[in-house]
Amino acid sequence: MISRETLEKEYPNYKRCIESAFESCQSHLFRWWDEITDAEKKRLLEQTAAIDFQFVQKLFNDNRRKTKNSLLGDLVPPQITPIPKTARELELAQGARQIGEASLRRGEIAVLTVAGGHGTRLGSNGPKGTLPIAPISGKSIFQLHAEKIRAVQQKYHTYIPWYIMTSETNDRVTQDFFQSHRFFGLDTEQVCFFTQGMLPAVDLRGKLLMNSKSDIVMSPNGHGGTIIALKEKGILEDMEERGIKHIFYHQVDNVLIKIADPVFVGHHLKNDAEMSLKIVKKRHPEEKVGVVVHSNGHLQVIEYSELSHEDMHARNEDGALKYDAGNIAVHMISIDFLEKIYQHGDALPFHAALKKVPYLDDKGETINPEENNAIKFESFIFDVLKYIEKGVIMEVLRDDEFSPVKNMEGENSPTTARQDMINLFGRWLRNAGISVPADAQGNVIGLIEINPCFALDEEELRNKIDKHLQFNGNLIV
Repeated sequence: MISRETLEKEYPNYKRCIESAFESCQSHLFRWWDEITDAEKKRLLEQTAAIDFQFVQKLFNDNRRKTKNSLLGDLVPPQITPIPKTARELELAQGARQIGEASLRRGEIAVLTVAGGHGTRLGSNGPKGTLPIAPISGKSIFQLHAEKIRAVQQKYHTYIPWYIMTSETNDRVTQDFFQSHRFFGLDTEQVCFFTQGMLPAVDLRGKLLMNSKSDIVMSPNGHGGTIIALKEKGILEDMEERGIKHIFYHQVDNVLIKIADPVFVGHHLKNDAEMSLKIVKKRHPEEKVGVVVHSNGHLQVIEYSELSHEDMHARNEDGALKYDAGNIAVHMISIDFLEKIYQHGDALPFHAALKKVPYLDDKGETINPEENNAIKFESFIFDVLKYIEKGVIMEVLRDDEFSPVKNMEGENSPTTARQDMINLFGRWLRNAGISVPADAQGNVIGLIEINPCFALDEEELRNKIDKHLQFNGNLIV
């Protein structure tokens, strides 16, 4: 292995990062220095220069010392704006809708889509948003989101900037995808791409892992990286120049997302909220979804893995789960609140996540581990909840608004997402008086696809659909 002195002499411009790597016991990064090309050497040095080795070491040491539940206080179920059922609740929802619609018309809302992942769990190396998902046409997830934005603009005669957070590893292919599809009919000026930060993955001893002899394993710094990147990449400044006051935030993989939902926007504005959340009721105690609670006097999202068995299975007197507010990563965020967050240097702590990560062993051979072998460091956007003075937690129906694509097969897979879309459209049609057959599980028998530019919601469909329509098992409108 090449010596530090030789490296520093050959590449004096990189002396500081080389010194830091060796002093942090990461000299193995240069193990194959004599075997790689000059271009690969330059790439490895550039990558090394972008890493704060002392910071990574601190993250590793800090998270190793943490104990489970060490940060949790007494949990209390949060106050929730329920799915409207009574006349009074329906009236409040309608009032919120009007407030939200007015804000949309004034052009105060931007959409922020987190799309930094690779879809590796889906058996794909491309960005999740490029996955063909529509039941009949095979439109991509990105196209479905774009059409919803176009439909909202059309309905409220407004203009909605769309900010898409990618990662360094998928940014170029994401932008190429949009360009090749002519931005799905949107104005190219309204779609803005920016990348989140990256951090190296380490093994269970704190050593950085290598993808190849000249490449370090890097991964996105979590959805909390959104908050950091908005400031660092000048996105917040761009939003303020456009007159944006609030951000509608969501993750790319939810195919049922109600983009810029005016009821949600309205509740957020009506309550002068700084950050608001949508939640769904958990299906069962051990569902792998974060739970929104009050803890230590403030709102918090507790990961399912951090809930004690007792809290996970706790019930109210009526038999319902006590902690059942499942976080679906749909938020409204005030621009003013973000400015407040930036005053807190430690607003977003990093969490250690155990993962299975392929790597090069000492012999330079690629190992595909069968068990967790690595730690990735991630920040979570909901960690800023503790700074909220006012926030809204709004319950929605899972069947109407939450169907993420995370796995290749089984639960939360492309198959379940397509069926959930078909079932949603089927309910709209039935409520409009159209006969649509279903199987014993309640799934629509057949295929249905409704373009949001034709009908953004059930009410719009009811006003447009031909009441004499006969569903023959295949319908695209």
